[in-house]
Amino acid sequence: MPDEILLTVIITTHNLLEKNQVDDFNLLLQLLDIQTLNEMETIVIDNQSNDGTIELLKEYKNKGYFTFYSEKDTSKFEGFNKGVLRAKGKYVMFLSCDDFVHDITALKTGVELMEEEEADFLMATAYCRHPDGFVFEFPPSPYNIFEVSPCVRQAMMFKKSAIAKVDYFDEKFKIMADYDLIIRMTMARCKPVIFEKNIVTCKFGEKSYTLTDKTNEEISRIFFKNYRNLYKMTDDVLEDMIKYSRFPKPLLEKLAEFYPPQDKQYFMDYAARIELIRTEALKTLEAEREAMRAEEPPEEKPADDTFGFGDNSGFHF
Repeated sequence: MPDEILLTVIITTHNLLEKNQVDDFNLLLQLLDIQTLNEMETIVIDNQSNDGTIELLKEYKNKGYFTFYSEKDTSKFEGFNKGVLRAKGKYVMFLSCDDFVHDITALKTGVELMEEEEADFLMATAYCRHPDGFVFEFPPSPYNIFEVSPCVRQAMMFKKSAIAKVDYFDEKFKIMADYDLIIRMTMARCKPVIFEKNIVTCKFGEKSYTLTDKTNEEISRIFFKNYRNLYKMTDDVLEDMIKYSRFPKPLLEKLAEFYPPQDKQYFMDYAARIELIRTEALKTLEAEREAMRAEEPPEEKPADDTFGFGDNSGFHF
């Protein structure tokens, strides 16, 4: 291990063999091993695996790929917090066991950019593998930080001291704690920088995709927690924010204060565009559903259980 560590890559694992994730994990490690950044370390935080994963991790540790710790975690975000506390790097990056950094120069170039810009966090583009089998590109969107997640966590780097400044991941949130962290860092006036490269391939969060109600409930709590001192967060307001990205203008005006003066109007205009896009998308979705319902054959009326006395006979059983 080099004397000076600039970047710590933190990976969470749990029962890799049982979940058939060994090949993905191997690819992740192999691509990290050929990164052009020498001043880095990898830490694996294992959630007390019991399927043979520990033995696999020991083999890799003995070959010098990483250090690892295995203990019970309540979520991956508790694991990430444990990793930050053990990290020696000035910067940290958070990956899951089935992600991989496909650009072998990305970590070196990203760290150099953060050093040059004196940035607290970096956002880059990622390829996301959707649970339905297709891949899409997710570029960073710094002007919608307060409304929707602006970047996938795997395509970000963070200054370790900036994470400590905002008190780490909030472990109450099991799905969207990374989004909450980005909001809090922005409101703490941590400095972002955009890395104009596609650096990582990751799985689109299956929990956030399949557990829609739970995800929206967490986002509602995140909005309430972070914005309640700026505007009265009623249930109706929160519902509009979640469903339509419809934020009250007084709240948007206060959130705009967290951007540089020259960017405030752009933020307001961007917020209006997001609301329009979300509203039109929901209208389209509802129209499609109505069309599908109209094409469905009408339900057959159940036979009247009578003894042939007719509908008005009164002899129904």
